[in-house]
Amino acid sequence: MKLFIKLVRDMKQSIGQFIAFVLIIAVGAFFYAGLVTYSHNLSAYTKVYFKQHQLSDLNVYYSQISKHDVAGLSQLEGIQKIEGRYSFEATQAFADYKASLKIHSIPAQNEINTPTLIKGSLPSKKDEILIDSHYAKEHQYDVGDQIRISTNERNLKFTISGLGENVEHAKKNETQDHKTYGIAYIAEEAIPEIVNGFSYNEVMIDAKEGYDIDQLGKSIEVQSKENRLAYVNQVSKERTFNYSQINQTIHNNNLMSKVIPLVLFFIEAIILFLAMSRNIDSQRNQVGIMKALGVKNRSIMLHYMGYPLLASLVGSLLGCAIAAIVFIPLVTESNARAYSLPGITFTFSLYSIIPPILFSSAFGLLSCYLSGRAILKERAAQAMRPKPPRKMKKLLIEKVPGLWSHISYSYKLILRNIFLNKQKALASSIGVAVSTVLLITAFGTQAALLKVVNQVEDVYTYDLRVDYKIGTAADTLPLPSGIKNSYFLSTFPVEFIKDDEKENATLVVTEKENNLIHFFDENDQKIFMENNGVLVPKSYADKHHIVEGDVIQIKFIAPELANKTVAMKVLHISSQYSNPSFYATPAYVKSLGLDYSPTSLLVEANSSTDLMNVRGFFEQDQHVDTIADKDDLKKSAQYMLKQNNFVFIMFIVCAVILSFSAIYTISSINIYERNRELATLKVLGYQKNKINRLIFFENILLTTFAILVALPISRYMYAVIIKALSSTHQQIPDQLNLFVIGISVILAFLLTALSNLLLRRKVTKINMIESLKSVE
Repeated sequence: MKLFIKLVRDMKQSIGQFIAFVLIIAVGAFFYAGLVTYSHNLSAYTKVYFKQHQLSDLNVYYSQISKHDVAGLSQLEGIQKIEGRYSFEATQAFADYKASLKIHSIPAQNEINTPTLIKGSLPSKKDEILIDSHYAKEHQYDVGDQIRISTNERNLKFTISGLGENVEHAKKNETQDHKTYGIAYIAEEAIPEIVNGFSYNEVMIDAKEGYDIDQLGKSIEVQSKENRLAYVNQVSKERTFNYSQINQTIHNNNLMSKVIPLVLFFIEAIILFLAMSRNIDSQRNQVGIMKALGVKNRSIMLHYMGYPLLASLVGSLLGCAIAAIVFIPLVTESNARAYSLPGITFTFSLYSIIPPILFSSAFGLLSCYLSGRAILKERAAQAMRPKPPRKMKKLLIEKVPGLWSHISYSYKLILRNIFLNKQKALASSIGVAVSTVLLITAFGTQAALLKVVNQVEDVYTYDLRVDYKIGTAADTLPLPSGIKNSYFLSTFPVEFIKDDEKENATLVVTEKENNLIHFFDENDQKIFMENNGVLVPKSYADKHHIVEGDVIQIKFIAPELANKTVAMKVLHISSQYSNPSFYATPAYVKSLGLDYSPTSLLVEANSSTDLMNVRGFFEQDQHVDTIADKDDLKKSAQYMLKQNNFVFIMFIVCAVILSFSAIYTISSINIYERNRELATLKVLGYQKNKINRLIFFENILLTTFAILVALPISRYMYAVIIKALSSTHQQIPDQLNLFVIGISVILAFLLTALSNLLLRRKVTKINMIESLKSVE
C-alpha cells in the first residue's frame, strides 16, 4: 500500500509528463477502437446480408436468351440455383434535369439477389414497380405514387408498389448519387411492354459452395457458344463494383486499425523508456533504501511498472470513450452516404478496449523493465550513492584544428550534452521523427485529395457535354450559333485483359485535335493523342505494370461490337485523378477494324450569354438524351474528399497531439538530465533567458535532425496510404509537394517552441543546492 501511495505521489510530481503519455496511448486506442468497430461491424453485417439475400456468384449477359435456354444452363455442374431476368436503362425527366434508372425484372419466385422491402410489396403486375428507398426519398416518392420513365423511345407509366434496397446495389457508383441515379424492379409480366416478345438478357447464378467460379464461367461460355446463344459477357461476384468496393473498404480499415496503433504504441515505448530511465535514476537513493529494508527486486520492479500500467489503462479507456462518442457517429454517417445497407448499425464493443490496454501495457512494461534492470542488479549501498558523472571523450569536431575554438561556449555545451547521451538523443529523435512522419502523411493525403478535385478544372475545359439518344447520327445534326469549339466523342464499355486478370474499364474515342480535354503525365507535363496508340490511365498502368510501348488487350463488351478483342499499343501513360479512361482517336480505332460513330458532343461557348442559348437549343432537341456540364465531373472527386475529410481531420489533430506530447516529454526529460549542469550555470550567474535559450536550441537541433530523418520515411508512408486509398477507378497523386512538407516542418518546430515555453517554469524551479550534490 505504501508503494502505491508513493506511485501516486510520483505521478503528481510529473503530472504533465503523465498526461502526455496518456494522450499518446489515447490516440492509438482512439484509432484502433474506431477503425476496428467500423471494419468488424461492416464485415459481419455484409457477410450475413450477402448470404441472407443470396448475392449472385456470377452474372452472365446475353443479347437475349429464352426461359428454355436458361433451364438448359441449369444442368451444368456447379450450379445451385439459376434465374433469368431482363435488365435495361431508363430515364426519368424532371424540371431541370434527367435521372437514370437501372431497372431489372424480378421473377415471381425470386431466390437470388432478393430485395429488402422497406415499405409496401414486390411488384406483381405489369404496371407495378419497386424503387430504391434512397431514390424515392430524394424525389419524395411513396407507395402508390405513379412515375413515368422513358426507354427505347417508349414512354411507360408505373405505380410504385414498394420501396426497398437490393444486395447487388449496396454501392451504386463512385458518388452514390441518389438524385440522378436509381435502381428499380418490375414484374416479369412487364417485359413484353419494353421489348417485343418475352426474353431475358441476364442470367444470375448461385454456385454450389466451394465450386470454382472461373471454371463454372468457362463451362457456361462454352455451352452458350455450342448452343449458339447470343452470349456477351460475364462478371463474377468478386469483380463487381459493389462487392469489390465494400471488401476493399473493410480490408483498408482493418489494416489501418493494426498499423496506426502499433506505430503510436512504439512511440510510447521509446518515450516511456526515456522517462522511466529518468525516474529510476532520480530515485536511486530510494531504490537503495528499499533494497536495504528487504523489499524484493520483484516488488520494486512491479512498483515502477505501475506507472506504465496506469497510463495504459487511463489512456486506453479515454481513447475508446472518445471513439465511441466521436468516431462511431461520424463513421455511421459516412457509411450511410457511401453504401445502401438497410438496418446496419455500428455498435462499440467493450472487447475493443482490451487490445489497446494489452499492447500499450506490454510496450510500457518492456520499457520499464529495460530501464530498471541495471539498477536492481546493484547492491543496496551502491544504489544509495549518487550516480557518478559519465566520462566524456573528445568529440570528433574538437580534433579539427581551429574549429572548436571558434564555437561559442553555449554551442559547446549543447554538442557535449548530445554526444554524452547519444542513445537518449537518438531515441528522442526517433520519437520526434515518427511524429513528423504522421504530420507529413496526414497533410499530404489531405492535399492530394484536394488536388484530385482541382484537376477537373485543368483537364476538362468544355462548357457542356451533350449525349445523344442511341441510334442518332450525331455528326449529321445541325448545331446552334454561339459555339466557339465543339468536338465529337464516343464512350465504349470495355474490359481490360492482362494475363488471367480482367477489369472493367471505359474507352473514350475522340478527335486528335480535341482541345477541350487535356492530358498530363505524372510530372504534370502535357501529352497529346496520336493516331498510332492509346492513352492509358496511370491507375491501370501502376496496378498492371504497363509502360509506354507495351501492347495491351482490350475487349469491347457492348453487344453491337460483337465482343471483339483488339490489341492496342500504349502511346502514353496519363495521370487521370477522376473518372480514369482509356483514350484513342477515331483513326486508330478504325485501323483496328472497329466502326466508330460519335454519340456525344463537347461544346465550348463564346460567352456565358451564348452558353444559355446553346443549352436551351440542346434541351429542345429531341435527339438529345442528357446534357451535363463540367461541375458534374467534380462530384466524384468532391464525394471522395467529403467521405475521407473527417478521417484526415482527426488524423491531423491526433498527429499534432502526438507530436506535442512526444516533444514535451522528451524536452522534460532533457531538462531533468541536465539539472546539475543547469544549476551550475545558474550559480555562475547565467541569466534565466540564456539558460532557456540553451535548452531551446538543443531541442531545435534534435528536432532538425529528426525532420531530416523523417523526410525520406514520410515518402514511403505516404505512398503506402495512397496505395490503400487508390484503385484503378480512382487515382490519387502519389507525390508530396514542398508546401505540404514545409507546413509539416514548420508545425513540428512550432510544437517544439511551445513545449519549451511550457517547460520554462521547470528551469526556474531547479533547486541549485540539491542538483549540485553529486559524486565528483
